[in-house]
Amino acid sequence: MLTEQAVLLDLVPDAVIVRDMDNRIVFWGHGAEAMYGWRNDEVLGKDERELLHEQFPEPFDAIEAKLLKDGRWDGEVVHRSRDGRELMVSAKWALQRDLDDRPLRILSICRDITERKAADAALQRTIAELKRSNGELAAFANIASHDLQEPLRMVASYTELLARRYKGKLDADADEFIAFAVDGATRMQRLIRDLLAYSKVGNQGLALARVSAEKALEQALKNLKGAIDDSHAEVTHDPLPDVLAEEIQFVQLFQNLIGNAIKYQRPGNVPKVRVSAAQAGNGFYRFSVADNGIGIEPQYFDRIFGMFQRLHKRNEYAGTGIGLTMCKKIVELHGGEIGVESKPGAGSTFTFTWLDGSAP
Repeated sequence: MLTEQAVLLDLVPDAVIVRDMDNRIVFWGHGAEAMYGWRNDEVLGKDERELLHEQFPEPFDAIEAKLLKDGRWDGEVVHRSRDGRELMVSAKWALQRDLDDRPLRILSICRDITERKAADAALQRTIAELKRSNGELAAFANIASHDLQEPLRMVASYTELLARRYKGKLDADADEFIAFAVDGATRMQRLIRDLLAYSKVGNQGLALARVSAEKALEQALKNLKGAIDDSHAEVTHDPLPDVLAEEIQFVQLFQNLIGNAIKYQRPGNVPKVRVSAAQAGNGFYRFSVADNGIGIEPQYFDRIFGMFQRLHKRNEYAGTGIGLTMCKKIVELHGGEIGVESKPGAGSTFTFTWLDGSAP
């Protein structure tokens, strides 16, 4: 009966083999011929274990005991083909018994997974290399930021002192040169701080907890108090849900998006920002941060999330071009997506999806 079933199974591309309890091959399907290279008439009656040089993940006695007890076994074994190649094989065995319940034959269905295992191994090596590289990059960012900030702080302090003490006492060129030096040092300090903050996002892994989005927004607004007061910005929000998040990063996300909304405004315009959220399905919320700012041309919707991507000159709007890149990294680390809808002169709405934290 098992041999007849094997004939039917031979229609599939896997190697179908039937052997007796002495491991002698009694059926060798077309898939086996293609996988291993021997014809049917060359292998019948031969010992399968010797023919294929089988290597098992555990002692064969243990495998045989499991087969006799459960009537089946599956696992990964190493086989050798006719041309000497080693194949990693996913094998499934089924035991047939006779009318007196004595073991009679074993059906094997074998699938060549050599390429898949090689690809998996290569992927794991790549992941390990990326982890190592990211760790080295984070360490470098910490060291470099510290080593660079100290001399920059001194340069910035002395150039600012020069500007205060000698402004108007030298010629116009000297005043301009000193101003360039102060501006350059200040921008470099800001860039180093932003790069360091970006390198830290996700570097230590995520410690997710239930976080009130309203409290996170409240903290972000406290951090932005100076900018809000200076611009007389109006920031409102709908009732916001609880989410699963690393709280510091969630606060940082709100802070960057609202800070941008306040910064990118037409002269004399009072910034108005509204934060809302709605169910997005599949255990996610969709948050929206809408503003009445200068807006963005559609062709720049993807570009603005790239590192150092600026759409305006530095003398128009300050910044390093890292803020939205950090927002994207934070959202994606939490399994969400971020995007923007905008029209020049009519404001922008940034949306991002986030894990629902209301479940117990």
